[in-house]
Amino acid sequence: MLKHIVMWKLKEFAEGKTKAENAQFMKENLERLVGIIPEIKSLQVGINEKISDMAYDAVLISTFEDAEALARYKEHPEHVKVSNYCKNNQR
Repeated sequence: MLKHIVMWKLKEFAEGKTKAENAQFMKENLERLVGIIPEIKSLQVGINEKISDMAYDAVLISTFEDAEALARYKEHPEHVKVSNYCKNNQR
C-alpha cells in the first residue's frame, strides 16, 4: 500500500470564492473521486480550523495499491480537473 499526502496553503480569495469556500469546494470534489477512480483505496480531506501561518489550509490523505495505481490516478481526467483547481488556488 502507498499513502499519498498533499497539503495546500490557499490564497485568501480566488476563483470568486474565499479561502474557506475554496477549501470546502476542494474537499467535496476530491472526495467525489472515490468511486469514480477505481485506483483509490481510501481518501480523506481535512480542512484546517485554526488560524496560524504555520498551518496548512487543506490536506489530502489517500491510499493506493502501488506507485502504478497512483500514476493512473494522477492522469485520470477527473483528477486532473480537480488538481488544476487546487493548484490555481495555492499561495
